Amino acid sequence: MREICRGLQFPEGPIAMPDGTVLLTEIARGTLTRCYPDGSTEVVAETGGGPTGAALGPEGKVFIANNGGFEWREIEVPAPWGGTQTLLLPGHQPADYTGGSIQSVDLGTGAVETLYTHCGDMRLCGPNDLVFDDHGGFYFTDLGKGRPLEMDRGGIYYAKADGSHINVVIHPLLTPNGIGLSPEGTRLYWAETATGRLWYLDLDAPGVPRSAGPQISSSAAAATMLANLGGHARLDSLAVDSEGNVCVATLMVGAVTAIAPDGSTRAIVPIPGGDPMVTNVCFGGPELSTAFITVSGTGRLMAHDWHCPGLPLAYLNR
Repeated sequence: MREICRGLQFPEGPIAMPDGTVLLTEIARGTLTRCYPDGSTEVVAETGGGPTGAALGPEGKVFIANNGGFEWREIEVPAPWGGTQTLLLPGHQPADYTGGSIQSVDLGTGAVETLYTHCGDMRLCGPNDLVFDDHGGFYFTDLGKGRPLEMDRGGIYYAKADGSHINVVIHPLLTPNGIGLSPEGTRLYWAETATGRLWYLDLDAPGVPRSAGPQISSSAAAATMLANLGGHARLDSLAVDSEGNVCVATLMVGAVTAIAPDGSTRAIVPIPGGDPMVTNVCFGGPELSTAFITVSGTGRLMAHDWHCPGLPLAYLNR
């Protein structure tokens, strides 16, 4: 395990670029940021709100799931080397919250465009993660927002990158977070944060669950639970490797857990440093054999040699 950079403000949404840099979001800072191999960083764009998941899409643009922001707090926790260390943690919906959105960023100019704030009459409350398919569209989760005495029900949506179409794939869901596609592109995986479960839908067509269609309620019956990590594990964002393992950032445990397509646990990779906020993973480097991992409470980007290549993404590494 190697540390690439530190001092980030709750990093998420890593994208390993062909030039050796890693783009990521800083949720607490409201930016899309580039991390260099020497540990230096630069702001690419200021998105505002709470940028979380990110993906490279058509025309070389970066598409961002923006959850609208959080209240933030710092806590002191025991450090593995003795003493304590400070963790930055997200909380409830902030006072200045105006809603969630899907944004695109022009990497050349840093210009930010808002593509979606609603799906029909349904407002996007807390978009969290997204993944492109081979048909010019992307799936994204909306985790919702939490308030002191209540929380939103979330869902999964399918949208076109040009802003022309969006539909519900499955709704309502409880805290859907990370999302990814199988190597064949016919199975859609997502992580359920609050329960520590991984789920999937088989797809008949882009944005259409098998035997259910894009209905707000009936598609829930088509979902299958792949794995239940149990205990204190809470699941965040994910990536799929070339073997089809779903590699999910595991909160509280402070690890990346690889779940095989049959639901068995392939590996548990602990992240050193005593930070339970392991939030995302992506693949890059030579032959896509490096897992880049965001460790958000302490603001770090880590790298780890994976046992197999990652899965090439629709607009990246193909």
